[in-house]
Amino acid sequence: MYIPAHFAVDDATVRDLLARHGAADLITLTEDGLLATMLPFAYEPAAPGESSAHGALYGHVARNNDQWRKPALGESLAIVRGPDAYVSPSWYAAKAEHGRVVPTWNYVTAHVYGRLVVHDDPAWVEDVVRRLTAKHEAARVAVPGQAPEWAVDDAPRAFIEGQLRAIVGLELQITRIEAKAKLSQNRPVADIPGVVAGLSGRGDDRSAEAVEHANEARASQDGASQDHASQDRASQDRASRDAPLMMSVPGSARIGTSVTAGTPRDRRRAGWREPPPRCP
Repeated sequence: MYIPAHFAVDDATVRDLLARHGAADLITLTEDGLLATMLPFAYEPAAPGESSAHGALYGHVARNNDQWRKPALGESLAIVRGPDAYVSPSWYAAKAEHGRVVPTWNYVTAHVYGRLVVHDDPAWVEDVVRRLTAKHEAARVAVPGQAPEWAVDDAPRAFIEGQLRAIVGLELQITRIEAKAKLSQNRPVADIPGVVAGLSGRGDDRSAEAVEHANEARASQDGASQDHASQDRASQDRASRDAPLMMSVPGSARIGTSVTAGTPRDRRRAGWREPPPRCP
């Protein structure tokens, strides 16, 4: 994956994406060519001491899907996606400033590579079904107004067992991950509020929050820089107001010292008037 430095993501962002994504595209290379299936995965981080530092993705496919039957040649790939959105140049402050702007597409994605393992085992598959159900039901009921959470045990046991016989489990043992978050980090800070407002205005709050979060540090740094510049200008203004009148006076200790330096005659030549004597 092509990943410019400003679109690179840290490990915490990758783990969050894997844990919260919806469905992913599983792609395998077989003797018959490429095969692909879109399916939900449950992410299992690596346990302490495991040989793989990346963990695994668990899912299942229909028994009639040939992808599980045909051995994968080399690594398999799961393409995981986060929020993505069209970004209009009309949202940029730079459009009004100079007009040199074009449309783009923002997105968050991870290419997850690994060894694909098939589990034709009803008990293993049931565990995955329960994990996926708990994950997505919890996300659903977090939205106000939803129906109560559904659980596997809400359905008759005989029905569940029949459904389990119709699917096969898959485990992608992760070997490496390439991830990217293209969220307007390459745009000037002044353009970011317009992007956030534009995405929110069309109801894409998830993409708007992602852009805002990805650019928080830059916005803070820009604000701090502006504050420092304002403070520097204010300090310079105060220094200019408070500085004594400076003139070159013959006989003074050096050029540019205060006009009060030198002898009384020197000061009179420079136009200085001695203050009147004070009354005792």
